[in-house]
Amino acid sequence: MIRLRGITKSFRDAGREVPILRGVELEVTAGELVAIVGPSGSGKSTLLYVAGALDRDFAGEVTVAGNPMTTHSVRAKAALGYVPQDLAIYPDLSGRENLMFFARLYGMPTARARSRTDEVLDLTGLADRAGDQVKQYSGGMKRRLNIGIGLLHQPKLLILDEPTVGVDPQSRNAILEGVERLSGAGMAVLYTTHYMEEAERLCDRIGIIDHGKLIAEGSRDELVSMVGEGDQVRLAATGDLAGAADDLATRRWVRQAKVLDGSIDLVVDSARSELPAILTAVTATGVLVRSVEVAEPDLEAVFLHLTGRALRD
Repeated sequence: MIRLRGITKSFRDAGREVPILRGVELEVTAGELVAIVGPSGSGKSTLLYVAGALDRDFAGEVTVAGNPMTTHSVRAKAALGYVPQDLAIYPDLSGRENLMFFARLYGMPTARARSRTDEVLDLTGLADRAGDQVKQYSGGMKRRLNIGIGLLHQPKLLILDEPTVGVDPQSRNAILEGVERLSGAGMAVLYTTHYMEEAERLCDRIGIIDHGKLIAEGSRDELVSMVGEGDQVRLAATGDLAGAADDLATRRWVRQAKVLDGSIDLVVDSARSELPAILTAVTATGVLVRSVEVAEPDLEAVFLHLTGRALRD
């Protein structure tokens, strides 16, 4: 649905070229949800500006729905909905009036504009506040309206720039659920975030960007495998812990087994699938397990591994 090839951009500062994007390559297909994750200043928003033809001062190529994206690419632009990080709504208008205004900008006939406005109000959960001025909305409601405007013309691709920044947990969850539904309905979604937990929850694929370069891209499991670490399993237990640890160490899926502070600590490949076998083996040695803790490597660990710093540094 969108293809980015060799996207490179820089600006001049004190007579020198400062890179913003460095040869970014990315594709998003229909029904796929892809997140670009990185800290502030990493190039996330600039990449979306380029994808949405809001920034043409770059090297590389963008195609949307098979059409080259240029300043005058009507077909390419008609296929996408762009939701900026900054709210693009009119606070003195009601929610319905905002949607009707933008629907007419899309060139919709009045009857179609009204029907799509009603549909989007239902989709965003704003139907009961449709007649209220937007300046009376909460931050989360404004964010949902912002997204709704990008959905009015039923785009094939939705681009979202950090859609959950500065909203309360309830509104954030509502926004994420809405994004999940859109992708499930066949819409391609490309969005940026600096919340790793969002990317883990939502995405088919995740791209990690740092200093303008896409340094890794893949599914959550593919990225986590790059860390090269196993899952951490701690068994709080009583009995012959040393004997049980020695027995577990012989299993092919156990990388490490040791006794520490009344527990057996393991490093295991695929702890979720092997946990029944672990408990069976430990019980067979006569050890009584009181509790089990499992910690899997996550995307925060991946980012730290790849960049040497935490995401929010």
